[in-house]
Amino acid sequence: MNENLFASFVTPMVLGLPLVTLIVLFPSFLFPTSNRLINNRLISLQQWALQLISKQMMNIHNTKGQTWTLMLMSLILFIGSTNLLGLLPHSFTPTTQLSMNLGMAIPLWAGAVITGFRNKTKTSLAHFLPQGTPTPLIPMLVIIETISLFIQPMALAVRLTANITAGHLLMHLIGGATLALMNISTTAASITFIILILLTILEFAVAMIQAYLFTLLVSLYLHDNT
Repeated sequence: MNENLFASFVTPMVLGLPLVTLIVLFPSFLFPTSNRLINNRLISLQQWALQLISKQMMNIHNTKGQTWTLMLMSLILFIGSTNLLGLLPHSFTPTTQLSMNLGMAIPLWAGAVITGFRNKTKTSLAHFLPQGTPTPLIPMLVIIETISLFIQPMALAVRLTANITAGHLLMHLIGGATLALMNISTTAASITFIILILLTILEFAVAMIQAYLFTLLVSLYLHDNT
C-alpha cells in the first residue's frame, strides 16, 4: 500500500507523452454555451451560481477591478471542476501539482500588483511603510513588507496544493485500511468504510471551498491594488 501511496499524483503518460494538457483542458467541455432561448436545468444552475458568486465577490471592486470578473469566474470554475473531477476513481488531479498552482497564482498576483503600481503608485508604495513608523525600524519594516508581498503567490499555491493533496492521501490510506480489514474484521471494515464515505463528502466540500478561497484571495489582492 505504501508503494502506491503517491501513484495518484504522478502525471499520466501515454506512449511517453504527458496527458496533463488534455486533462487541464477537459473541464472546459463541462460548461457548454447554450444558444437556446430557454436554458435547461444544468445551465440555469450554472448561471445562477456564477451570478451569486460574482455578485458577492465583485461588489467590493471599482470599475477597473470589475473588468477582471470574467477571468475570476473562469478561474473558480476551472479550479472547482478540476478538484471535483480529481475525486473520481483512477483520475488525476492537476491542482495537486505545486508547479501548476504556482503557474496560476504568480501571473494573477503579478497582474494585480502591476495594476496597483501603475494606477495607484503612491498608495502601493505606502503599503511598504506604515504611517508613524520609528526611523530606526524603517529599513526592517520595508524588508518585511517586501518579503510578505512576494510570499503571497506562494501562499496561494501551497494552500491549494496542501489541502487537495492531504485529502487525497487520507482517502487513499483509509481506503487501503478498509480493504485490509475486510479479511480481518467485518465490523472494523464497515466502520472505516463509513468514515471513508464521510471523508469523501467532506472532500467534495473542500474541493469547492478551496476553489472559492483561491479566487477570493486573488480578488482581495486585486481590490488592494485598484
